[in-house]
Amino acid sequence: MKYIIAIIQPDRLDTVLDRLTEREIHLVTVSNVLGRGRQKGVAEIYRSHREAGSLLKKVKLEIAVNDEFVKPAIEAITGAGRTGQIGDGKIFVLELGDVVRIRTGETGGTAIG
Repeated sequence: MKYIIAIIQPDRLDTVLDRLTEREIHLVTVSNVLGRGRQKGVAEIYRSHREAGSLLKKVKLEIAVNDEFVKPAIEAITGAGRTGQIGDGKIFVLELGDVVRIRTGETGGTAIG
């Protein structure tokens, strides 16, 4: 079991979710987040003064998958999330120790669905 965390551009969210659905990956948590990477934010002009922007709007996807869905999930996210520009995001894949479905008490891969 793996836990996938992806940080993507907000305008790519619908496309990424569609690609995940095509690969039968339905259980996704989405959060609006702020962050910065190599682009170090965007400078803005406010009342004729240049202000350094430090944090950009991003979307964070959190997905728990069984091992056979890791590669399809990564392919879906990278394929739909890539624009070729700086700031496309990152994907982190972590080991997932255990999962418990609260309603039924199921554990492990069965609890993921």
